[in-house]
Amino acid sequence: MPIRAPLQRSQPLKEQAYQAIRSAILSGEFTPGQRLIETQLAKMLQVSRTPIREALRLLQSEDLVVEEPHNVLRVATFSVADALQLYDCRIALEQLSVTAACENATDTQLQKLSLLVMQAEKLVQGEVSELTNFQLLNIDYQFHRLLAESSGNLWLRSLLDQVFDKMMLLRIQTIQQNRNVLEIRFEHQRVYEAVRSRDPQAAKQAMYDHLVAAKTRVAREVENLQQDAEIS
Repeated sequence: MPIRAPLQRSQPLKEQAYQAIRSAILSGEFTPGQRLIETQLAKMLQVSRTPIREALRLLQSEDLVVEEPHNVLRVATFSVADALQLYDCRIALEQLSVTAACENATDTQLQKLSLLVMQAEKLVQGEVSELTNFQLLNIDYQFHRLLAESSGNLWLRSLLDQVFDKMMLLRIQTIQQNRNVLEIRFEHQRVYEAVRSRDPQAAKQAMYDHLVAAKTRVAREVENLQQDAEIS
């Protein structure tokens, strides 16, 4: 839903405003650290400030928006410590996810995982031109989200959804300057092959190696961004 599209009056405006702003944040249209001004958002969505204010409160409760002194609201940014802790959560939860997926993934889900791996392969080989950062991130998200669905554990999927939202924003923050922080070719291939083989130990190890490597890449990039900000 484009942020500049007026909201439909047939649905609750607060919910629509929330979804519109949230989508803009998680797609990178509103970038990490960008200031969010109620009057501007209200004008974009052609509503009063009340539903905008309520939507921003919801996004604050999800840690996607933060409040600074003097009631200044911004899209959240993450520190190195935040990145490390988020990845620690993912490592714990996604090892469980991929282990369960080895037992519960359907043939259809395995086919979808294979297609996502093939898409990643095409990206690396340059068969897809003018790929946006968001499209790259979305392939990564779909792969991990599908593994969570394949686990058959709805509670696990719900917990991972909460982590994935923060991770999407963190990855947007880091990928803007360096696409190499995202490895979705060999690492995803290894995870997929283990799940396809129904080998929980191999899948668990592949997921662990993938996320530890990603953790290192992302934390290093966040640190570089912080150093650049201090210099400037």
